[in-house]
Amino acid sequence: MKPLRIGTRGSTLALWQANHIADLLARLHGVETELVRIRTSGDRLQSASVAQINAAIGAESGAKGIFIKELEEALLADTVDLAVHSMKDVPTEIPDSLAFSAITHREDPRDCLISLQGRTLNNLPPGARVGTSSLRRQAQIRHHRPDLEAVDLRGNVDTRLKKLDAGEFDAIVLAMAGVNRLGATGRVTQVLKADVMLPAVGQGALGIETRAADARTSEMVEALDDPETRACVTAERALLHELQGGCQVPLGAWAHFAGGELLIEAAVFSVDGKEVVRGEERGSPADAAGAGKRLGKVLLEAGADKLLRLSGRSVGQL
Repeated sequence: MKPLRIGTRGSTLALWQANHIADLLARLHGVETELVRIRTSGDRLQSASVAQINAAIGAESGAKGIFIKELEEALLADTVDLAVHSMKDVPTEIPDSLAFSAITHREDPRDCLISLQGRTLNNLPPGARVGTSSLRRQAQIRHHRPDLEAVDLRGNVDTRLKKLDAGEFDAIVLAMAGVNRLGATGRVTQVLKADVMLPAVGQGALGIETRAADARTSEMVEALDDPETRACVTAERALLHELQGGCQVPLGAWAHFAGGELLIEAAVFSVDGKEVVRGEERGSPADAAGAGKRLGKVLLEAGADKLLRLSGRSVGQL
């Protein structure tokens, strides 16, 4: 059999994730793999924030998913057999001829704070510069600490840590999953609980995308699927779809199991963090999408639509 071609971005974290999937496939099926590095729009455009890039691309062509677009094009062109994505980067709509054959066991979905002097979010001095590329994180920082300066920070994990160490920021916020995967857990000053910072939709979960018609690859990949993680991510993505939001909106969501039920919590923030609409919904794992959709309707009825419209205008003015 020919080696399976795995499409991946070229960052250290993306390569770790792709190699992780390659190792799992080798153990389960004894199959050989090769990594195909692909540079995405999000990797090329480093001068603007992720929110601004998404807004610009969406305004021009309706396109979303700046970190997966080229990977999906490679799948459709049959130059790779599967692509490994961070689910937080995946828009709610994908081409009909593609499918997520597996969503693997979720790493810690929370965010974490890394500061120069071991300070927590509450202990940072007024005016401290906190770096993050995420509009969601910036809004929640402003909500809890309006006296801090939330500053846009692009680049891979290594680049962000170097900028912190160089004194460009007093602290940075990163996804705990990426920090753990890269062996940098010892740098973490504070793990941010969900009542302080709700994570992004799909954060911590890896999705493996294949061509729907490629039965051989799909069958091998399906063995890596984690049903509990899939249910949680399905609920979160159904919520995002109901809100008609992209990957860069001031929305935090976290689905998890509580007492045998699926519980999804979410909040939509204004960009300045002053306004927030919160809610939660319960459901069975079999009705994960329904739970997410119901919560989306609740949030919209409570005024989330206004905050999302305002956030879109604010991004254009940044």
